[in-house]
Amino acid sequence: MIADTSVKTGSAPTLSRWGLVTLLIGPFLANLDLFITNVALPSLSADLGATAGELELVVAGYALAYALLLVPGGRLGDRFGRRRIFALGLALFTLSSLGAGLAPSVGWLIAARIVQGGAAALLAPQALATVQAVLTGRARAVAISRYAVAGGLASIAGQLVGGLLIQADPAGLGWRVVFLVNVPFGILALALLRHTVPETRAPSSGLDPLGIVLLGVVLVGVLLPLTEGPTTGWPWWCIVLLILVIPAAVALARVEVRAERRGRAPLLPPSILRTRSMRRGLPLVLTFFIAFSGFLFAFALTSQTVLRLDPLLSGLAITPTTLVYVATSFAVPALLRRFGRGVLIVGGLLQAAGIGAVTVAMISAPHDPSLPLVLAALILTGCGQALGVGALFRTVLADVPPAVAGVGSGVMVATQQAGLALGVAVLGSLFSTLLPTSATLAIAVLGGALVILQLVVAAASVALPRLRE
Repeated sequence: MIADTSVKTGSAPTLSRWGLVTLLIGPFLANLDLFITNVALPSLSADLGATAGELELVVAGYALAYALLLVPGGRLGDRFGRRRIFALGLALFTLSSLGAGLAPSVGWLIAARIVQGGAAALLAPQALATVQAVLTGRARAVAISRYAVAGGLASIAGQLVGGLLIQADPAGLGWRVVFLVNVPFGILALALLRHTVPETRAPSSGLDPLGIVLLGVVLVGVLLPLTEGPTTGWPWWCIVLLILVIPAAVALARVEVRAERRGRAPLLPPSILRTRSMRRGLPLVLTFFIAFSGFLFAFALTSQTVLRLDPLLSGLAITPTTLVYVATSFAVPALLRRFGRGVLIVGGLLQAAGIGAVTVAMISAPHDPSLPLVLAALILTGCGQALGVGALFRTVLADVPPAVAGVGSGVMVATQQAGLALGVAVLGSLFSTLLPTSATLAIAVLGGALVILQLVVAAASVALPRLRE
C-alpha cells in the first residue's frame, strides 16, 4: 500500500456543500460537451460549410484531447495543487467555449474544441481527487455518488439540452449557443472556487514525460483509428496506428515498472493498478461505458432516422431515462452501504432488461412501437444506469490512497472516456452500417450486443471487493 503523503493546506480542510457543487460544475460541463454537440451538427454544417470529415473532427477532436490528457491532468493536480489546476482547466474551458461559440470558420472551431477537450481533462480528475483527499467514510461515498450523478446526467441529457437550446435560438445564435452556454457557468465556478474548495496536493508526484508520450501513443493509436477508420475507408495511417499500439503498450508497462522500482513517480503506478478495486474494476468501467454510449448513440439515431423525430423531440424522448436516472442516483449511497457490489449487479440486470424490452418493441413495430413498453423500458434503463455509474465510481476508487488520488481518478475517468468513445466508434459504426440495409436488423444486432455487455457487467461484478465505509 502506498503511504499517504497528501498535503492539505490550512488546518482540517473540509469540503462544504457549495464546494462540492463548485467542483461538480467542471465534470458536468465536460461530459455535457461530449454529447450536446451532436444535435448542432446539421445547422453547424449549413452555416460554416463543414464537410462530413470536418464534422467528425469537431466531435472526435474534443473526445481525443479529453481522453489523452486525463491521466497527466490528474498528475499535474497531485503535484501543483488540485484547486490550482482545476482553476486553470476551468478558465481554459470557459475561454475555449467562448472561442468555439464565436468561431468564424470550421478550422477555428476544431482548434477550439481540441483546447476545450484538453481543458476538460484538467477538471475531472481534480474533482474526484479532492473528494478522495478531503472526505472520508459516508461523506466521501455521498460526494462520489454526486459526481456520478453529474457526469451521467450530463451524458444522458446532452441531446435534450442541445435540442432545447437550438429550438429556443436565443438572440439568433443558432448552433453557437451550445458552446456559449458554458461561459456563465464557468465564470460562476471560478468566482466560487477559492472560497469553497480547499487546496490539496501530493508533493512527491513527478510528471514522467516518457510515460506521458507512450500513453499518448496508446490512446491515440486505439481511439483515432476506431473513430475515423469506419467513415474514411480505413486508410493506411489507421492501420499503422493500430499496429503501433502493441509495442507502445509493452514499452509503457516496462517503463512504469522500472520507474516505480527506482523510487520515481510513474504516470501509471503499477502498485495502484494492482490494487484489487482498480484491477478488477477498470475492465468493468470500460465495458459498462461502451454499452452506455452505444445505447445513447443508437437511441438518438433511431429516434431521428427511424421514428422521424426532430432534434428537440428526439431529446425529449430520452426524458424518462433522465428523470429516473436523477431520482435513483440520490438513493445510491444508502443502497451501497446496505447491499455493496450487489447494486452494480442489479444495475446491469436492469439495463439488460430495459434495453432488451426497447429492442423487442422496435423490432415488433419499427415505425410505431408500443409507447407503454418503450416507456417502461426507458425507466428500467435509467434506473440501471444510475445504479451502475454510482456503484462503479465508488467501488473502483475504494482502495486508492489519498496521496495518489489524482492519478487514480485520472485513470478511472480516462477509462470511462475511452469506453464512451469506443462505444460510439465500434457499436455506433456497426449500427450505422446496418441501418441503411435494414432498421430491424440493425436494432436487433445492436440491442443483442448491449444486452450481452450488461449481463457481462452483472456477472463480473461478483469479483469486486466489498465496500468499506
